[in-house]
Amino acid sequence: MAGWNFAELWEGIADRFPDATAQVQGDRRLTWAEFDRRADGLARSLLDGGAVHQDKVALYLYNCPEYLEGCFAAYKAGLVPVNTNYRYLDDELAYLWDNADAIAVVFHGCFTERVEAVRARLPKVRHWIWVDDGSGPRPDWAEDYETMAGAADGRTVAPWGRSGDDILMIYTGGTTGMPKGVMWRQDDLVGALCSTGNPELARSPEEAGGVEAIVAALEGPGVPGLPACPLMHGTGWFTASIYLTQAGSVVSLVDRHLDWVELLDTIEREKVGALTIVGDAFAKPILAQLDAHPGRWDLSSLLLISSSGVMWSEQSKQGLLGHHPNMFLIDSFSSSEAIGMGQSVSAAGAAEKTAHFALGAGAMVFDDEGRPVAPGSGERGRVAIPGRVPIGYYKDPEKSAATFITHDGVRYSMPGDYATVEADGSITLLGRGSVCINTGGEKVFPEEVEEALKTHTTVADAVVVGVPDDKFGEAITAVVEPAPDMVLDPGELIAHVKAHLAHYKAPRTVLEIDTIGRAPNGKVDYKRMKAFALHTLGIDA
Repeated sequence: MAGWNFAELWEGIADRFPDATAQVQGDRRLTWAEFDRRADGLARSLLDGGAVHQDKVALYLYNCPEYLEGCFAAYKAGLVPVNTNYRYLDDELAYLWDNADAIAVVFHGCFTERVEAVRARLPKVRHWIWVDDGSGPRPDWAEDYETMAGAADGRTVAPWGRSGDDILMIYTGGTTGMPKGVMWRQDDLVGALCSTGNPELARSPEEAGGVEAIVAALEGPGVPGLPACPLMHGTGWFTASIYLTQAGSVVSLVDRHLDWVELLDTIEREKVGALTIVGDAFAKPILAQLDAHPGRWDLSSLLLISSSGVMWSEQSKQGLLGHHPNMFLIDSFSSSEAIGMGQSVSAAGAAEKTAHFALGAGAMVFDDEGRPVAPGSGERGRVAIPGRVPIGYYKDPEKSAATFITHDGVRYSMPGDYATVEADGSITLLGRGSVCINTGGEKVFPEEVEEALKTHTTVADAVVVGVPDDKFGEAITAVVEPAPDMVLDPGELIAHVKAHLAHYKAPRTVLEIDTIGRAPNGKVDYKRMKAFALHTLGIDA
């Protein structure tokens, strides 16, 4: 076997634990045998429809069992699953599917009208595969997912077989430019991602004894895991892959708008052992429910909560631990392009500073001239991780060369996250350079100021942007969403930031907004927030 392949691993688990639960969504429950068989059916249908090795299959779905079945089917057939942000509009969808060279799009019925609007612009797409979600009838031009999922006549293996060199692609929007397709070899992703649960997966299949040895070593089915964030983003997709590779199950919520009561009810009902969130955008509403209804939910099954993608405040972590002290909270510093850049672990009686991470194995911080940043120097640099990293961005050699660098003969992934290196070798994350504010010659990272603002009791959420300023070039401006029933005092908030950070990092202006309107993955649209600030202040862009 040429490297690890998800299809081989998951088929081995399905053969050993056929009756164990693989996926749950509300009243829907699928065993590993059913998960395997349905993915075989979809894979067979795609192959019979003319798909060839490494053709791209786009998934335009809310969280649901079909999402991971689509991934499994692609892996089985040697095809490439591609995520699709369900918040995208016509032009963004057309760009993504064309750029990805998608030959098939699996979509929820509720997206029929939007798909209909862009179909003519996408001649390379040969299969429009409709997933019934009760929103209306199947259009004549689409194929029925359930019919395809039922088409298996045994295990589906394409003539070209499977390989660890087969890829998957995750499109990441970032903060500038059009979405970029990050290409991961399956072998690299398994080694970088799933070895956290089984160190043997960090080795080659030959060294580890192959899939048979990995599956035989499993004591039983793993715990249920619940990605509360969208599967169409890396945090949700990747952690779901971890849960499945540990022979666990993936639990999906029914409500597409994230009902926090449903979330807590589901954790209790399904005895969820691992929960995936994205920072305070998830942690704060969960904590608010727990504070408002102490003792309502039995969370004793929950072993850990993991977060990745945005900063997660220690204040929120300790609040959650106050309700359930017997769990670990893992703040993973990773991105679609780099897994394992750093990690912060909090537990009852063991607090950690916000945005403070232990560097991942082999990770380095390089300054803008490409030199390693010395610990304790106070210099800022970009975090880079070696080893198992993506091949590059699909059809974008220029951006690939800027992100995937070589230093002293070692290849690194360096997505653009800035940090300082403390004297003990740990790092303090500052934020992405693409949204860095230059004020009076000083670089200020918005996330650092935002985290300081969010520790104030009157603040529910905050975003910091730079606006044009004659004297300083850019002036730091905070857009703040007040906490329920709270009144914002701009002067007090500015003083609060100055009490925690260097004074030049404090906002000069505080603007109130009804809601920041974060995306389902917890991230924020800085362009939209900057446009709001400019409009409110009467400044021409």
